[in-house]
Amino acid sequence: MRICFATNNNNKLNEIKSKLGKAYDIISLSDLGHTDELSETHDTLEGNSMEKACFIHEKYKVNCFADDTGLLVAALSDEPGVNSARYAGPDRNSENNMDLLLDKLKGKTNRKAKFVTIITLILNGQQHQFAGEIHGTIAHERSGNRGFGYDPIFIPEGKNITFADMAMEEKNKISHRAIAVEKLVEFLKLQKINA
Repeated sequence: MRICFATNNNNKLNEIKSKLGKAYDIISLSDLGHTDELSETHDTLEGNSMEKACFIHEKYKVNCFADDTGLLVAALSDEPGVNSARYAGPDRNSENNMDLLLDKLKGKTNRKAKFVTIITLILNGQQHQFAGEIHGTIAHERSGNRGFGYDPIFIPEGKNITFADMAMEEKNKISHRAIAVEKLVEFLKLQKINA
């Protein structure tokens, strides 16, 4: 069965393909000829994830899934949350986003945070959502040169290094996205068995 992952991020695409094996033919937005950025107009991760999946499903009439991810920092009333990618402005600059976050946390002792990923799957016209989250703390300064986004300042619970200090394989075993993807994969495998 062919399913579109509503992304043009090859790292995300390859991760999904490796977990699903050959049971499903996973394609990307570029395979559909779609190169425009998908709209995110909702004020929740669930809403944005659903918006992107619904748009692709309706436009291309394909089974598909989309994800949205946010970093929620307790001392900042769960900012940046749904605005994580555009926290410091519309240009989605990770360095500026981290600068703004670290600046807002100056003098605060509570540095607890969590990453949340929501995946919306539309399969045979039915919607399903899968959530993954990981708790941790925000470091006082950047560390590591792997990963992307806020990875250089997020220290997962039980670890003493940031996501950006970890090998990608290690991060992919524990990350918020990995947890949501695992739920998606298990669901799809069950659909295959019951088909």
